[in-house]
Amino acid sequence: MTDLKEILSNFPVSTEISLYGNGHINDTYITNGSPSYILQKMNTKIFKDTERLMQNVVAVTSHVREKIIKDGGDPERESLTVIPTNDGKNYYASPDGDAYRLYIFIKDAVTYDVPENPKQMYEVGKAFGKFQKQLADFNIDVLYETIPNFHNTPKRVENLEAAIKKDAFGRANEVKKEIAFARKYSKYADLIQNGISDGSIPLRVTHNDTKINNVMLDLKTGKAVCVIDLDTVMPGSLLYDYGDALRTGAATAPEDEHDLSKMYLNMDCFYEFSKGFLSYTKDTLTKKEIELLPLSVLILTYECGIRFLEDYLNGDTYFKTHYNKQNLYRTRTQFKLVKDIESKLPDMQKIIDKILEGLK
Repeated sequence: MTDLKEILSNFPVSTEISLYGNGHINDTYITNGSPSYILQKMNTKIFKDTERLMQNVVAVTSHVREKIIKDGGDPERESLTVIPTNDGKNYYASPDGDAYRLYIFIKDAVTYDVPENPKQMYEVGKAFGKFQKQLADFNIDVLYETIPNFHNTPKRVENLEAAIKKDAFGRANEVKKEIAFARKYSKYADLIQNGISDGSIPLRVTHNDTKINNVMLDLKTGKAVCVIDLDTVMPGSLLYDYGDALRTGAATAPEDEHDLSKMYLNMDCFYEFSKGFLSYTKDTLTKKEIELLPLSVLILTYECGIRFLEDYLNGDTYFKTHYNKQNLYRTRTQFKLVKDIESKLPDMQKIIDKILEGLK
């Protein structure tokens, strides 16, 4: 068993430490005392080049911190702060091949898996929109692609088909309905990639994992404080960030909800997030990006659904699972949400048009 105190001794910190949070990918711990720190064991099976990943994180947070300081803000509260190891490195590589990093813990702030009210989505939208704006002048060419083709939806379809064909764990027969759904809705899969290919959708610095719980909100004011979890910051489409944020934030149930009648898109949350996000990004959007904003929510939801299905077929090796068939339940909720989003696309576009008109 890993001795966390021994791991922590490689940083300029000495205190008790305990498990923290419920992330799918990394193992996260918090130290006692003041200030507190977040220790993360990075998932080196998924993120194979931790050296370059942490170079991404440091480069992006350094850039954002400069913007925060220029605006008179608090960089240790409004951005992640990487604490170097005792020998000055930005993460610790243990003798057994594990990788650990340390951040300053942002106190008096909290994250939510599901918003308590639509106004929280306005703050989340502002946070991710501001993140886009802060990094608008960042050189994307210096960023390492931590997970190649992460939001390349056509590639995700190919990966799913390979998992179906291989059927390594004999599960394909029990998910025939889900496979049929995935194939039917693959007609949407290449819309964003086509735009990137023909230049109508520009590459930008994108977060690529814009779940609502990757924005910390102030406990007292409810205002957005900081965007966290920067492992997948890479060049990408703004539509990735917009669509994925609404996939989680405007969904009315958890990802693994068993009762599918509880899962649909909350249009009040859609409106509030869009209003916050577009308040920072409206001036830089291309015509194609505006056209695909509603569809991006469907595409990113579909993409996540087929990723859950692929992982289930492959034996649950990517996403953490806490009980049998959890990835299958996750698949079903995402596919239910896709159908609901599809039925609401015209109304979603009207909302976007109304917001953009009001921001002129």
